[in-house]
Amino acid sequence: MRNLGVLAVAILIGISAVAQTSKSAAPPAGQNAIIITFKDGHQQSFALTDVAKIEFKTNTAQASRSDRALFTGEWKVGTGAGGDTFLLTLAADGTATKNIGSLRGTWEVVGNQAQITWDDGWRDVIRRSGGRWEKAAYAPGRALTDSPSNVTRAARTEPM
Repeated sequence: MRNLGVLAVAILIGISAVAQTSKSAAPPAGQNAIIITFKDGHQQSFALTDVAKIEFKTNTAQASRSDRALFTGEWKVGTGAGGDTFLLTLAADGTATKNIGSLRGTWEVVGNQAQITWDDGWRDVIRRSGGRWEKAAYAPGRALTDSPSNVTRAARTEPM
């Protein structure tokens, strides 16, 4: 009989713990909240007024492959001299080619832009600016933190 009493107390404590977990997962009344459900099934909520920033960590190798795919392909960009344009191609293996000037270079994704270094020392950066793409060109000796030598539109010539 004594064992039955201990078992009943243990069950009540377990039910109380489950009820408490459920209450903490519910957002406060009248407040917007984010509820996170963990792999083991328990939930935790946070009032949105308490949240300053949400970050999602991803596998860096996977992220860089998808970022690289965003820029891989042929681009039509301006020369910075009037309306003249040229074609540049960013290959998946990190090589770059173009149809004017120094024909070869290398490229990599840094942050949210493609940075291209040409054999003659010029560097180009392809990035989003507002709702469109642009190419910023940097003369030899200029740092990417300096003002670009010119900025022109950039457009993919083929669909992704």
